Amino acid sequence: MANLALRNPQFKSVVLTATANSAVCSVIINNVLRYTLTKNRPSSGGLVASNITLNFDIAELARDYLEITYQINYIPQTVDIETEIITYTLPNGQGSIVDRNDSVTDRGFEAYGEFIEGVNPEVPFRNAPTYLIAGSGKGGFNILAPYNTTGILPSITSLNSLIATSYSSTDTSVTTVDGIVCDIKRIDCTKYGIGNKIIFINKYGAQQNLWFFLKESKNIARTNEGYKSNTITYPTAGATYSIEDAPNKVFNTQAKRTHTLSSGYYPEFANQFFEELLLSEYVWLSIRGDIIPVKVKTSSMAFKTSVNDRLIEYTIEFEEAFDYINNIR
Repeated sequence: MANLALRNPQFKSVVLTATANSAVCSVIINNVLRYTLTKNRPSSGGLVASNITLNFDIAELARDYLEITYQINYIPQTVDIETEIITYTLPNGQGSIVDRNDSVTDRGFEAYGEFIEGVNPEVPFRNAPTYLIAGSGKGGFNILAPYNTTGILPSITSLNSLIATSYSSTDTSVTTVDGIVCDIKRIDCTKYGIGNKIIFINKYGAQQNLWFFLKESKNIARTNEGYKSNTITYPTAGATYSIEDAPNKVFNTQAKRTHTLSSGYYPEFANQFFEELLLSEYVWLSIRGDIIPVKVKTSSMAFKTSVNDRLIEYTIEFEEAFDYINNIR
């Protein structure tokens, strides 16, 4: 079973023999046939050539059925995908069957591979078992967390199972069932409160915590519409109006709130964490015990290094992904 990164194209291929003129790819998602894709042999000026390869991109089709929500257990959400390709003697999937490829079962993740990682990238982009977070660059794993806070780290086992390993409020490391160790550096952020926890779907399609240890600022911006109302009344003595009744009316007032968070000082390997946060399409903020969806409003980031900047600190603006005044109907 392959673990497909569905934010990238994922191709299923078949080679047409000289007698085959079309191919039909069946895409079964979560045990239900969802799509039947048909491709014909490309025109070749009247000549029939063998060994023509047809490709079917199934990534966007499967990703439509991957509904990402916040998971308290941090087990990555996936979608089961089964594909089968049959070739036929005639165009449009007609005629006799020439060949029937074996059915292939895969698992789709809300993950992405980079350009340099090539076609059809698969999670975890390195040998399993491993944590589903970026490494420290030295073959190991490290995270930062405040004192007296618990957490969960997702990983993939040697048997291709998805698990999550918890760590306590005092642990300085966490170890998976396969013996993979992640060191935890504890940070004191009491000067600015208890810190702010951002949860995001990272490159590996897994939830990851990223703490912002320093200052936070909140802003609110409102929008509304208006119209001019006729406030004149006509009592017996003639036309008049009340100066307490505003002629310029306001309606449809809404507001958006933003949070600007300062990360505090991170080691250089954590640049990958902030890059994946910037590229994530699912982000949550833990606030007063609630987990709320937010959008990363900051659209660019200059990578910092210890050589150029000495201290590595990022300030990122997040916008709440809902209207401040509840208008859910």
